[in-house]
Amino acid sequence: MRWKKKIAKQIDAMKTPNVVPFKNKDGISHVLLERLLEKGKKYGLTAVFPFSVDKIIVAEWVHLKCRYGCNKYNTNWCCPPATPNPEKVRKIIDEYATALLLVGTKSCSDFYRNNERKRGLQVKCWKGTIGLERMLFLKGYYKAFSLVGECCALCKECAYPGDCRFPQEKRPSVESFSIDVIGTLKNLGTTSKVATSTGETYNYYGIILLE
Repeated sequence: MRWKKKIAKQIDAMKTPNVVPFKNKDGISHVLLERLLEKGKKYGLTAVFPFSVDKIIVAEWVHLKCRYGCNKYNTNWCCPPATPNPEKVRKIIDEYATALLLVGTKSCSDFYRNNERKRGLQVKCWKGTIGLERMLFLKGYYKAFSLVGECCALCKECAYPGDCRFPQEKRPSVESFSIDVIGTLKNLGTTSKVATSTGETYNYYGIILLE
């Protein structure tokens, strides 16, 4: 008879859906931050910090850097002009109050090369950020949207302007959102050094717009 009662309880549990309430400016708990960092460490992250979006600096010159200083321009779904222009970005950020800063460290001797080892690191970073966004959504943060700290490398060659092969993982990079990363870090009371050789360890940054 005990096994029948056990089965009955399991059936009842299946009938009751696990509903997660949506968050609305409730902030984020220390416990959840620790869980995010624990997951993020598997992808190279070293820290996760909540902050107010009014610290984010959106600058026209960042868009110029993408347009004139990067070979990804007009070749990738996650880079300009496929991503919003600075004016649109400001409007998007205005719909948020809180964001998360994701900090990772990397040492890549292939930084200026286009090979599979470099691409593997980029994909790892990308999937880690998207994974944290999904984790936050399942915790009730329905507005969570990630800006990745690396250019997209999910495909060896982007299908742009054809249909993206990974639309669920398609996200803008932080820089393609015209965000002045160094200026934003200064607003947050910190800074980052510039690596002067490919053998040095350097920081990279992602942002998740939260609520």
